[in-house]
Amino acid sequence: MTLQSLNINKLSWEKAAERFFGRNPFPEYGPLAPNEENLQLIGDVTHLKVLDIGCGSGHSLKYMDSQKAGELWGLDLSSKQIAAAKALLINCHSPVKLFQSPMEHDPGLPKDYFDVVYSIYALGWTTNLDQTLANIHSYLKPGGVFVFSWEHPLYNRIRGKNGILTVEQSYHHEGPYEHEAWADPAIMQQFKVSTYINSLINNGFQIEKMIEDVTLKDEDVQRHTNEWYSYEKARFIPTTMIIKCKKS
Repeated sequence: MTLQSLNINKLSWEKAAERFFGRNPFPEYGPLAPNEENLQLIGDVTHLKVLDIGCGSGHSLKYMDSQKAGELWGLDLSSKQIAAAKALLINCHSPVKLFQSPMEHDPGLPKDYFDVVYSIYALGWTTNLDQTLANIHSYLKPGGVFVFSWEHPLYNRIRGKNGILTVEQSYHHEGPYEHEAWADPAIMQQFKVSTYINSLINNGFQIEKMIEDVTLKDEDVQRHTNEWYSYEKARFIPTTMIIKCKKS
């Protein structure tokens, strides 16, 4: 199922790459969620080596370049996303290295090397959470920071319609599922919050902070509200889970 899911997702992302060009990049952590400029989970990246897991069109790496990061590295499943990122980052001040690879596989990234690894709305695509986190742990220097965001595990399990929220799926159920809001077949992974936390701990991370807040200012609502993420639902359920941890 793992290889099959990766193949399905790669085909889906090749088709969807243009639609997600520049969608919600850093400093944003997700729709209707607080951003890095507010949270300062990563902070000053001047001269630091940073790695983006699920780098997409490269806009988050471009932001890191604007913040004077020392080296920009990125990894993404989609060859079209990597091509878009290469074109976007061609004039960066910092050196750029991009890899087309699933996050579950190590494409030859250096070990004990990165000061910061981050992943914005990508980690839930992994077909093997433990292996992905083990890879990320190996890439980081001792004391290095890993920050990721993903759709909050409650959000997909609860539906909102006409002001009424309904639990439509057991929170206890985990595993792959085909996301109904995705245009082409795409297999995402559903985990409990505790599964993410325990997997981080088991792979050697020290958790420093978890954020479940929402941002419902008028400008945020106008920019982010769509058929899947809505102001009405976000008033009651967090859209996004953000976790900061360190390599211990």
